[in-house]
Amino acid sequence: MQKIEIRSVDGAEILEQLNNYLKGNLKHQWGECVLEFDNEFGKGMIRSIAFDWGVTLVDYNVNFIEDTKIIFSIEGANPVEFVFVSEGKLEYFNSIDQEYLSIERYQNIIISTQKLSKETYIFPKTVSVKVNFIYVLPVEYAKKKNSNLSLLSQGLLSVFNGDKDSVPFKHLGNYNLKIADQIKQLQESHESGIVRTLSIEGQLNLIMAMQLLEQHNYENDAGLPESLSKEDIKKIHKLSEYIIDNISEPLSVNTLASRAGISSKKLQLGFKVLYSKSVNEYIRQLKLEISRDHIKNTDDSISEIVYKIGLKSRSYFSKIFFERYGILPTEYRKRIKVKE
Repeated sequence: MQKIEIRSVDGAEILEQLNNYLKGNLKHQWGECVLEFDNEFGKGMIRSIAFDWGVTLVDYNVNFIEDTKIIFSIEGANPVEFVFVSEGKLEYFNSIDQEYLSIERYQNIIISTQKLSKETYIFPKTVSVKVNFIYVLPVEYAKKKNSNLSLLSQGLLSVFNGDKDSVPFKHLGNYNLKIADQIKQLQESHESGIVRTLSIEGQLNLIMAMQLLEQHNYENDAGLPESLSKEDIKKIHKLSEYIIDNISEPLSVNTLASRAGISSKKLQLGFKVLYSKSVNEYIRQLKLEISRDHIKNTDDSISEIVYKIGLKSRSYFSKIFFERYGILPTEYRKRIKVKE
């Protein structure tokens, strides 16, 4: 396992210390630092940019060859960290409560820990990870005019006020695709110079606002329409098993939503979060995978297989099978027989 130790919350210094290990190419432009690497450690790009009032962005788009621990040993500060994974996943550990936590894709995460503690983020090997960190230094941010910190939830307000009993603070909230969409816009920003800097700062403020709103609603049990709770995710996981067991039956979105006990909109959101597909796209892919296994492992006719996966038209089945695998079902069977 690769281990990299960082001793700063300054974005430029974080990238410099990462580069001491990763041996990539570090560039500075328009107030941003960008580290790119493609070597024996892995491949990726990490960028950072700092703003007034103690706000810093560090954005990772990486794929490490080995499991990689990035350990933050920070003495002089305990920032509030707004974390959002838009691809892949992470594990988190801090030296205070000695507890490993999974940070999942699209889950809203807000963390703060004590000074002198160690935080560890574990990037899994050979997994593409895109994760967005916004660091906020409470003492600096409190100096901002109209910061309105008093309107924060009690737990976060205590963190910003430096209450030692309030840390470590961890919010592992709902899954939110609206935040993911906003971060995607941030990552795909193509402006330059002052326009780029102003655009990034505006988007960071919007992302933090969205994460704070989700945290507020989570604590007050008032879910947003575009958010999914862990209970919602569990229901959709269970529903996936039902779909496999009943693949030959009519499986409409409304019927499945009713069975899971959630709205059709949340059902679609859940499939986007878990499988990056709509419900119907997921069901069609599953039908094709099951049909391929039947063709390979049984002597059932193509027409029988079409019936078993709940399709009515053999010609439609042949069409979508070819689109998926680049070969017609009958030709695929012939190829399997030749290999045998």
